[in-house]
Amino acid sequence: MFDYALTRLFQITTTLLLGLTFSLAGPVLAEPIQVTDILGRQVTLPKPAQRVVLAQARHFQVLSLLTPDPAAILAGWSDEFRTSFKPDYQAALARFPSLADVPVVGRHTADSFSVEATLGLRPDLVVMTVSFAGLAPGQSADESPLIRRLEAANVPVIVIDFFMQPMENTVPSLRALGRAIGHEEQTESFIQFYQAHMQAIRDQLADLPEDQRPPVFVHAHAGSTDCCNSPGVGTFNDMITYAGGHNIGADALKSATGKLNFEFINAKAPLVYVATGTGSRAATGLAIGAGVSQGEARTSLQRLIDSNHLGALPAVRSGNSHGIWHAFNDSPLHVVFIEALAHWTHPDRLVDIHPAKTLAEINQRFLAVPLQGTYLVDLQAPLAK
Repeated sequence: MFDYALTRLFQITTTLLLGLTFSLAGPVLAEPIQVTDILGRQVTLPKPAQRVVLAQARHFQVLSLLTPDPAAILAGWSDEFRTSFKPDYQAALARFPSLADVPVVGRHTADSFSVEATLGLRPDLVVMTVSFAGLAPGQSADESPLIRRLEAANVPVIVIDFFMQPMENTVPSLRALGRAIGHEEQTESFIQFYQAHMQAIRDQLADLPEDQRPPVFVHAHAGSTDCCNSPGVGTFNDMITYAGGHNIGADALKSATGKLNFEFINAKAPLVYVATGTGSRAATGLAIGAGVSQGEARTSLQRLIDSNHLGALPAVRSGNSHGIWHAFNDSPLHVVFIEALAHWTHPDRLVDIHPAKTLAEINQRFLAVPLQGTYLVDLQAPLAK
């Protein structure tokens, strides 16, 4: 009995001493996080970011790929998700009602971005793109007034890009953002998924001769302006090339986007026509995105073709005309756009590529706010199986 009492006293004393030692030493601090952004900058965060400001709110859906609760770490954003992508914002709001209270720090342009409002939110990370930072290719981050002002206030900034050079910058952008918010495991899982799907397209088009790249007309933001907006060089052009097509817009436009006249489009005789939209201009543009049915999207696509007098194009006459969600372009979700375009451009080669199934898997495995609606549509309804 005496031995048991001594043993018990020893155990209690040891526990108290360990607790006292811990309280005097304080909790074990996490190691600082080192993040490499697409400019090659080493950005240090003391811990995973919990108060993130998105200079462009369109990248909320990138956060949605990497964390199950993107709203919980969102301290501020621009207003463009609420305005330019309203149907998809409403879907996100239904999933995360707290988004209604996220402060707005500007529109989606650098000249409207308020550094003062951003600093007032006490962010531990600001995310922006190269172009938003005002940097030309090859320029150092030190030459960006926005980055300099934020870093002078000890606010870490990481620079990402899914738009200017999507083929090169998508994976490093994902890694930087996933590491910064402490969700590396889910990020790496999505990267593996993304790379496997991109590699499958590359493999099946590896031996494609240059003279077998059909002319493709991507009608960007179709119906929102007079005919016809088109990608030039970069962005969509890179995706069209990757998918085995030839972008007719690059033959005339030396900027990222521009306008083609009807005579030029008709002379180029595109064999593939793809209209893009976000659903926010459904009355005049392409009805696409959250809450839109296949029938509604197909009807609006036909209306677009008719109102822009594009019915004589070979792509329309052959039935190789389609609509797709424009917001795939500034996101790693462009893998769905590229799969769809490759399938429409080379259906004989890409028989095992199914973009709708790819999107369904992304919804099921990754997206905190699944894309529910119609995000790609064919002018001719597929035959029932």
